[in-house]
Amino acid sequence: MKKLILATAVSLAVATSVQADEHDGTYAFDTEGAHQFITFRISHLGYSWVYGRFNNFDGQFVYDAEHPENSSVSVTIDTASLDTNHAERDKHLRSEDFLDVSEFGEATFTSKRVVPDGEGEADIIGDLTLRGVTREITLDAEMIGYGSDPWGGYRMGFEAETVLKLKDFGIPTNLGKASETVEIEISVEGIRQ
Repeated sequence: MKKLILATAVSLAVATSVQADEHDGTYAFDTEGAHQFITFRISHLGYSWVYGRFNNFDGQFVYDAEHPENSSVSVTIDTASLDTNHAERDKHLRSEDFLDVSEFGEATFTSKRVVPDGEGEADIIGDLTLRGVTREITLDAEMIGYGSDPWGGYRMGFEAETVLKLKDFGIPTNLGKASETVEIEISVEGIRQ
């Protein structure tokens, strides 16, 4: 009986180890299939919301199932790819009044630590550089899923959100009390490399 219990315990330990390791690795964002989005919304005078997105960005994440605190993510965003579905507004948002994309064509995020806070959820703390200003922010992240894809690859997806204060990143235009912050939502699907 003791041998059976020991054998079962060893089998479970090995199975758990294999299961934990099967989706570990480095994942590149799926830029080709466009299974990724960075969207935002900001209040317009407190009466409605302006929605937008960044059409071009790239990045990767490293996932460690057994020790998720060792996971990491890095993202580079083409700030000129901002799109709110209104050409004149987009031109203004790309100007010196807001993102100043001619001077600061890229925004970057690099994680510094990952703090798991539940099943498939974590706070990802890292440095966001936007408009030449670097500040530590926290992304509230959640794993969506993982597994084999129809093309022989292996994928994993996450969503994350955060709220940024415009003045924290040197944006000089004051849009009024209702528009001091912008809500950001990120959805990425990575392909294991």
